[in-house]
Amino acid sequence: MIQTLKNLLGFGPKVDYKDLMANGAQIIDVRTKGEFQSGHIKGSVNIPLDSLKNNLSKLKKDKPVITCCASGMRSASAKGLLKANGFVDVYNGGAWVSLNSKI
Repeated sequence: MIQTLKNLLGFGPKVDYKDLMANGAQIIDVRTKGEFQSGHIKGSVNIPLDSLKNNLSKLKKDKPVITCCASGMRSASAKGLLKANGFVDVYNGGAWVSLNSKI
């Protein structure tokens, strides 16, 4: 249970985000439009968490998906939503600022 919670929140095993990017990963920033406009990862797509479920068709299920937000909480929720909708290769990248330094 504890490990599952840690994995859900992005504190599980180390993830090689550079490798994921080399394999065509999609970075989905689930912050609000205003937050995204104030700074984001180059190439990331902004789909706010509250509209993610209605925009799943914009994502490719055959490519890895990395979610990010301001702190990691919304991206953890986004990861859960994506997994519940058939996405298999999904990672919580946590805060976009720290994720940016890992890719």
